[in-house]
Amino acid sequence: MKVAAYLRVSTEEQTFENQLPAIEQWCESRGYGKPVIYAENESAWKNGHQKELARLLKDIRNGKPYNYLLVWSLDRLSRQGIASVLQLISSFDFHGCQVVSLQESWTDQTGPMRELFIAIAAWAGKFESDRRSERTKAGMTRAKAQGKHIGRPAGAKDKKQRKLRGK
Repeated sequence: MKVAAYLRVSTEEQTFENQLPAIEQWCESRGYGKPVIYAENESAWKNGHQKELARLLKDIRNGKPYNYLLVWSLDRLSRQGIASVLQLISSFDFHGCQVVSLQESWTDQTGPMRELFIAIAAWAGKFESDRRSERTKAGMTRAKAQGKHIGRPAGAKDKKQRKLRGK
């Protein structure tokens, strides 16, 4: 069996160290060997920024024969909601690659209930992300009302040069 693993963390402060050992253990316990790792540090909300996920999809479409794609949890794929997650999983399924989430153990099953549970998990991921965003915006509004500066300090520069878009 050939296994790919997609690891994603959202911030520089986070690490893959929580995800990788569990994924390797899953493969080892089934005798599948080491998974091929696709890993990135990007927010799932930044459309088009998940370059490793795009590379993984391209590899599968170009014939790399993965039987399984392991993820720590389904929200590592996307937090854009039900349609986005189901479309991603359908793309993998179409190419013979079953998505398995270590945190949602029912994903390694087949059958009609799997799709329903995936939809519920995708909805929960988006809901959690939306609520976090609402709390952040509320905090920023409160801080601004108290006269605090929001955003980077005046005169601050990017650590690395930004790419120009649309030019």
